[in-house]
Amino acid sequence: MDTIPLFPLNSIVFPKGRLALQIFESRYLDMISSCMREQSGFGVVLIETGSEVARTGQKLGIHPVGTYCEIVDWNQLDNGLLGITAEGRSTFRVMETWRELNNLCKAAVEFREQDSVDAEVLPVEDDFAEYVDLLRGLSRHPAIEELKLNVSFDNLREVAWRLSELLPIGNREKQALLELVDPIARLEQIELYINAMNK
Repeated sequence: MDTIPLFPLNSIVFPKGRLALQIFESRYLDMISSCMREQSGFGVVLIETGSEVARTGQKLGIHPVGTYCEIVDWNQLDNGLLGITAEGRSTFRVMETWRELNNLCKAAVEFREQDSVDAEVLPVEDDFAEYVDLLRGLSRHPAIEELKLNVSFDNLREVAWRLSELLPIGNREKQALLELVDPIARLEQIELYINAMNK
């Protein structure tokens, strides 16, 4: 198992997806400084109960699967806060969590190597061409273009990751997709969500 710092959020990111964050709590400023100094990353996990901002006495519940992210860009925002862009690298399963003295949450995790940007490319067969067409259509939306995603339409894993992120579904549904490992299973679940939307 590996030990990583956690950033619990009301957001979900998939491998090779990007997330823009404003950092203002001291525990996360320290975490980001450490990550940049050590060229390491942190885990993004969806909050199940509680709040993104620490409140005294409040218990924070998180979902058991998240995504390990690395910082790919940073700058000082107009409001004086630190802004970072994080990119997903691999999903992981949380085995144990604890809080440090500065209230930063850390976890022992198991990385899911088959659900990672370093996993072998799975070619897109003709049976999945409709998903590629759907992803191409979503990628042309102005809000999506702003993310400057480098999408590979030839890798079935990536097609499943990007559709999981870009579909207009709730966090509960996206978390269910994140917890799957097999891209074909993800696409099958995505199809169920799309069919439900069209009813």
